[in-house]
Amino acid sequence: MTLLEKILAAHSKYSSVKPGEIVDVEIDSRAARDFGGANVIKNIKDFGLTINDPEKTFFTFDCNPTGSDQKYAVNQHICRLFAREQGIKVFDIDAGIGTHILIEKGYVYPGSTALSTDSHANILGAVGAFGQGMGDMDIAAAWHNGKVWFKIPPSVRINFSGKMPADVSAKDIVLNLLKIFGANSLLGYSIEIYGASVDDLELDDRITISSMATEMGAIIIIFPPSKAIIDYCTDRSFKKFKPVFADKDAHYEKSFDINVSEFRPMVSRPGEPHDTVNVSEVNGKKIDSAFIGSCTNGRMKDMFKVASVLKSRKVAPGVILKIVPATDEIWKQCLDEGLIDIFKNAGALVSNAGCAGCASGQVGQNGSGEVTISTGNRNFPGKQGKGSVYLASPEVVAASAIAGYITTPDNIPSEPALFRSPDRPAEIKKSASIQKSSVIKDSVIEGRIWVIQKDNIDTDMIFHNRYLAITDIKEMGQYTFDNLKGFEDFSKRAKPGDIIIAGKNFGCGSSRQQAVDCFSSLGIKAIIAESFGAIYERNAINAAFPIITFKDIGQNDMKDGDRVRVNLKTGEIENLRNKQLYKSDPFSDVQFEIYQRGGLL
Repeated sequence: MTLLEKILAAHSKYSSVKPGEIVDVEIDSRAARDFGGANVIKNIKDFGLTINDPEKTFFTFDCNPTGSDQKYAVNQHICRLFAREQGIKVFDIDAGIGTHILIEKGYVYPGSTALSTDSHANILGAVGAFGQGMGDMDIAAAWHNGKVWFKIPPSVRINFSGKMPADVSAKDIVLNLLKIFGANSLLGYSIEIYGASVDDLELDDRITISSMATEMGAIIIIFPPSKAIIDYCTDRSFKKFKPVFADKDAHYEKSFDINVSEFRPMVSRPGEPHDTVNVSEVNGKKIDSAFIGSCTNGRMKDMFKVASVLKSRKVAPGVILKIVPATDEIWKQCLDEGLIDIFKNAGALVSNAGCAGCASGQVGQNGSGEVTISTGNRNFPGKQGKGSVYLASPEVVAASAIAGYITTPDNIPSEPALFRSPDRPAEIKKSASIQKSSVIKDSVIEGRIWVIQKDNIDTDMIFHNRYLAITDIKEMGQYTFDNLKGFEDFSKRAKPGDIIIAGKNFGCGSSRQQAVDCFSSLGIKAIIAESFGAIYERNAINAAFPIITFKDIGQNDMKDGDRVRVNLKTGEIENLRNKQLYKSDPFSDVQFEIYQRGGLL
């Protein structure tokens, strides 16, 4: 049997297995991340499942350890509560990337099996273990049964020959492999790598290579464990283990001999990890930002290489460099070794350990039109943001950040490339969506009212901060009041021309203009309140959105659905149902002028 076949057979009821067979596999470590963890819990609760072995069950919060996204923060807390109930270990926001932690803390070792909601769980092949990313149902089943069904994949053997060039890193090795095999020629295969140069690969190197099996379409890239790997895992493992190796007469469906002396430093061009070229082909490409981290290149060896390039240098003006170690243990070693000082003195942002650029919400994302060079494993459109992403080794990324363009450590210029400024300021074109108002607005408005008997309606109730990235007013209306209890469906029931009546301090909270613009988006005609938050009042006036201060608002009999007529210049409010008249504060001359003009700008 091959290496993978022997591992899977040892974790099944069979003495041997072969490609194509489907077997139940016992799983030694069963993890769910903050991404997907809450859905795993939902499956367990919906189907009334129990936890097979809490000692083998884990949560790893690595996608968004900063908690900067509220949905992630909610999911994390759901997982924490469930973990307390069930006695499950949580590697919380201070820990780092889950697959790395499983190795670092000794839960995964040569010959073991593990699952995670992480598509890069096959990274565990770095220590000669079986790891797979699976969906929420699979993970729930593994937590309940302790095992999952798995189809034995065919195996491929890759033999490395020749001497590895000195300037070729582990990232370059896997990018060269992607150049040779592409994204699907080894689809569904287990890859085992052998050769004298493989024996010299350290744990960090093997992790980098195994982490991109997914980008090759492979089930796993698995290495026979070296003595150094066995010693590392023995020191950290909770149990004694016997490393597994392929039989000498193992059958491989395909075998490839590759001369690694021909490998060169490589870069993946934006859009596809397998679109790899020699660094020289993109040398000089101006960049806006650089990212170092991810499960592929957030290891200590990577950090040392980056520090050696950055030491006594500065990141190019206008370029942003973000560095994220893979685990907290690595982060602390960076601190102890003085690397954090080197990174900060160079001008880098250093974040807490985690997945970073691959996971929306933590550092590493880029914006539309932004050119980034990254050590990540994926550069699919939208994966690391809306910009363009080149993939490269940590050394090349660090060198490029200093140069201001893509280059190698041995070709860093004495002066960085600068962003060119135009000779004269470019004329700013007015957006097609903003038109100068030529209509004289009527000083009298009329509409159906919504009575919301509540004080201190804040801007998060009006337009929650999770929507703040929206800049198109047309999209804002649908989210109005969706965080105000009892009015979550307001945007579906409101009609253009409606008027809102509320209590004191309407619009308190943040300075967000969207909390005004969302009403304009829905066609709401005005807001009448006893008082308004100071910033909200300015924002509304400047947007030419009518807000009316009605100090005696509590002394009226207006009801939901009544129609009112408001004279903005006199302050008179008439309830058209019963002809009752009320007096509010009239618009000031400045407010009315801005209203007539269609806005401050």
